[in-house]
Amino acid sequence: MTSTRVLPLLLVLSLSGLAKGLNVQLENNGYKELVIAINPQVAEGTLILTKIKAKVIIAEPYLKYGDDPYTLQYGGCGEEGRYIHLTPDFLLDDTFLSVYGPRGRVFVHEWAHLRWGVYDEYNEQKPFYISKDQKVEPTRCSKNITGITEALSCTGSSCSVQKCSIDPATSLPAGNCKFFPNKQQNTPASIMFLQSLSSVTQFCDDNTHNFEAPNMQNKICNYRSVWDVIKRSEDFNKSVPMTTTPPAPQFTLMQKGDQVVCLLLDVSGSMADFNRLNRMRQAAEVFLLQIIEPGSWVGIVSFESTGKVLKDLSQIEDEVSRKVLAKALPNVASGGTNICKGLNTAFTVLRGDDSSTYGDEIILLTDGEDTTVGTCLDDVRSSGTIIHTIALGPNAAKELETMSNVTGGLQLSATDSLDSNGLIDAFAGISSGSGDLAAQSIQLESSGQKISNQAWFNGTVSIDKTVGNDTFFTVTWEKNEPDIYLTSPAGKTFTAANFTKDPVLNTARLLIPGTAETGDWQYSLFNKLNTQTVTMTVTSRAADTSVPPVTVSAHMNQDTSAGNAPMVVYAEVSQGFLPVLGANVTAFIETNSGNPYVLSLLDDGSGADAVKDDGIYSRYFTAFKGNGRYSLKVKVQGRDGTARLAVRRQGRAMYIPGYVENGKIELNPEKPPVNEDDFQINVGSFSRSTTGGTFTVAGMVGTTPPIFPPCKISDLEAELKHDAVSLSWTAPGENADQGTAKAYEIRMSKSLQKLRDDFSAAVLVDTSTLSPHAAGSKEEFGFLPDEMTIQNGTILYFAARALGRTDVKSEVSNIARAAMIMPPNQPTEINPGSNITGIVLIVTGIVAGVCILISATLCIMKKKQQARTSPVA
Repeated sequence: MTSTRVLPLLLVLSLSGLAKGLNVQLENNGYKELVIAINPQVAEGTLILTKIKAKVIIAEPYLKYGDDPYTLQYGGCGEEGRYIHLTPDFLLDDTFLSVYGPRGRVFVHEWAHLRWGVYDEYNEQKPFYISKDQKVEPTRCSKNITGITEALSCTGSSCSVQKCSIDPATSLPAGNCKFFPNKQQNTPASIMFLQSLSSVTQFCDDNTHNFEAPNMQNKICNYRSVWDVIKRSEDFNKSVPMTTTPPAPQFTLMQKGDQVVCLLLDVSGSMADFNRLNRMRQAAEVFLLQIIEPGSWVGIVSFESTGKVLKDLSQIEDEVSRKVLAKALPNVASGGTNICKGLNTAFTVLRGDDSSTYGDEIILLTDGEDTTVGTCLDDVRSSGTIIHTIALGPNAAKELETMSNVTGGLQLSATDSLDSNGLIDAFAGISSGSGDLAAQSIQLESSGQKISNQAWFNGTVSIDKTVGNDTFFTVTWEKNEPDIYLTSPAGKTFTAANFTKDPVLNTARLLIPGTAETGDWQYSLFNKLNTQTVTMTVTSRAADTSVPPVTVSAHMNQDTSAGNAPMVVYAEVSQGFLPVLGANVTAFIETNSGNPYVLSLLDDGSGADAVKDDGIYSRYFTAFKGNGRYSLKVKVQGRDGTARLAVRRQGRAMYIPGYVENGKIELNPEKPPVNEDDFQINVGSFSRSTTGGTFTVAGMVGTTPPIFPPCKISDLEAELKHDAVSLSWTAPGENADQGTAKAYEIRMSKSLQKLRDDFSAAVLVDTSTLSPHAAGSKEEFGFLPDEMTIQNGTILYFAARALGRTDVKSEVSNIARAAMIMPPNQPTEINPGSNITGIVLIVTGIVAGVCILISATLCIMKKKQQARTSPVA
């Protein structure tokens, strides 16, 4: 059987905290290496495992406001998403079948989000629009999907439908009006609109795509059909149509055991330079004393020309066991660099618990080049270990990133700049990935500063209600111990006398007993003698196992760049699985060549930010300074009363309030009501700091940062007011989203398709009076369209692009629609099935057969010895 537009049913589910993102491979029309993670808070049960064999589940929602399956998407059209989130109720409660449809269809919907980077074809914010033929249409794809529009009225748990009225302010159905699709349809498209319908087995293609609909697919993918995006993906460039029945899926079900880690630390002669050895010991000590979770097993190996076991596997049971491990850290640097010898020794240590290295982890830190490292890559692959690499300084082996990539580990780096605190950040960024946020250490603060003698280094760290257990304040210095003053929100002062000091490592550490007081903690470090760098690091754990802490994760949109296109910095701020909005998010990008480049990240839906108010803060990075490694660090500050939670995630399977069957609306169970007060974050002010890993620039000529075109305007809005046009958008920059554009080119048309397909041929708007503002500013522009007559029924489309310094042009913006539809004198009822519901247009399409392939291998850390294995979580 062959297929053109119907895709295999496939699913990946990942959890924030897994070492790398997706490492999925397409092979013989099936996907391999799919990771399914079960959150530790989900109760163990055979029914869950049985359901997983059919599909996938991950975790309970935070705040009980529905069980919508969703996919977290960061990037633009065609870019992979981050993970799919499903709830236990969705998986186990069959009453959801009437709401979302068969689970298989839901998974196809979410897989398309995740793997191929397509977007929803409905829009809860704009559920209706006025079409080019002046009809009110439900936002959907395809327009062949039929139904009626009625008002949904609910009192408590009782709901009913009433006649729908027109809102005179918009000429669209009023706010409580819903589109109820007919349960029996004659169209097979589209899965990205309504996967629950039995007839829907395909994605919209160019023949059935509704390019007028104001949905995310049209906005982000430039009005391309879902199928057009999918068929251009790398998966389909590598595959051929299936001609045989797919095999049954294969599953490997494993319990997660304890984390088993070996620190593999370079002690070659170059580690004596730039205070590297002592900084490595400081950072590794923070990892052992504060970061790694209780119950984990840790071994320590050093290497230069050979490997040496410093500590066999030892379990983290208490403070004493942590200190024993810290005392085993190396303190002498000499010799050459042979990473493979070190790895072989680390493998021996990891086999000490169960004779296997599969699923174990190695944290490899090195500062030196090693021409022989490629000789052991095959052994690394076959070992089954996860290798996190930390490249220290400018000369660390270039093969480190390859080692991380082939094993699914993290890529981290640190420069020789002491005030960045980069080495401690790198170790702090490595967590177990168990999904148990209550057990994980969270970095609240990481700051450093080079200060002269008789000078102060001051700062504030906010401890919120979600954290406070195991709270450590750690100070490091280069030469001379500074005076330390730490003041709690209640005014209690701690001094150096309260800290536990190590004069050899140049560290001082204070553990706050019990749960730390919430509020702003003030610290002041006074340097008494010679100029030196001092740092402050603050870590903590969750205050309550039932309340997820606020977390931040950061990354770039790619691991490697040639420096010929902007990269995107992403930071996701969330509590549980809900986005945190209104935070101040700042990125620091550092190279070995100088001070870090600072970017304020935004969640406003413009420039690099794909979706407004989704908790994903983004910005373009353009300041490439030559080839080499770049490290990313992100700091987040949320202020009490300002930060809030988003009600729900974007990229969700559509919830259907009901269906029309035999001419009657049959209602589905109502979604749980939302109390807006619950979404005020109500945790107090919070501070977070995290590493975003490392990316590499290779192939760039010179060290002068290139100038890029202005970024695309993605939030253009248009409105007709009497005979005038009012436009608004967020200003792009002269260089991507930096600086100020030189000018704007705005064009309009009565045809959306003509404006999309041939922007330069559309009517040019006179912008001679329009002076661009700085990037991120709100632009507003009004004019009288002399070339076109505006009257009742007029619909116009607008698009724009910005010009840079040398007249280089941005991409054409999203297309904004403005309609002049005079409202009736009184609200008018909509008759179900009338033209105003806009669902009578029939478009010819080719129906292809459904080929559903489930090919998934669940790869989770291998079960450890029975004595150390924790229950399925």
